[in-house]
Amino acid sequence: MLNAADDLLVEQGFTATTIEGIAARAGVAKQTIYRWWKSKVDVLLDALTDDAREALAWAEPAGTAADDLTAHLHRVADFFQEPAGQVLQALLGHAQLDKDAAAALREGFLLEQRERDVAGLGALLERHTGRAQDPAAVDRLADLLLGPVYYRILVLGRPADRELLEATARIVLGSAG
Repeated sequence: MLNAADDLLVEQGFTATTIEGIAARAGVAKQTIYRWWKSKVDVLLDALTDDAREALAWAEPAGTAADDLTAHLHRVADFFQEPAGQVLQALLGHAQLDKDAAAALREGFLLEQRERDVAGLGALLERHTGRAQDPAAVDRLADLLLGPVYYRILVLGRPADRELLEATARIVLGSAG
């Protein structure tokens, strides 16, 4: 059902994606969907959360801190080109018009992803500097790390190029110094 929701959103867009369509694509009765979710937003949030856990996970150290941080930024930027990233974009857009959807997105997926990002960045910075990092500083650096990528993709509608990702990684690492 979650894959059906992803597929429909990518093919038809947010507005045209319906519980009925998801049920038909998944080969189940719509009552089955309503047994688990109360709306298409809830279905899409669960699909997004499942997909992002793997796609946006912080990888084990493989190189220098700069290489690892740049690689993570590439994963984030690439995520927006995948169906799950398109689901995120649609939900962010819908959340601008629906306060309940905004709250569900923030209190669910975005909070969970933020916790993963702060933990991953904190571990990388500790490895880079050789010392534990101030949690408040890591939180601000997570904004600095991800803000340019989200701005480029979500606001400007342009891909985050290699130069932006590498510069962002250098600035964040330099700020942790």
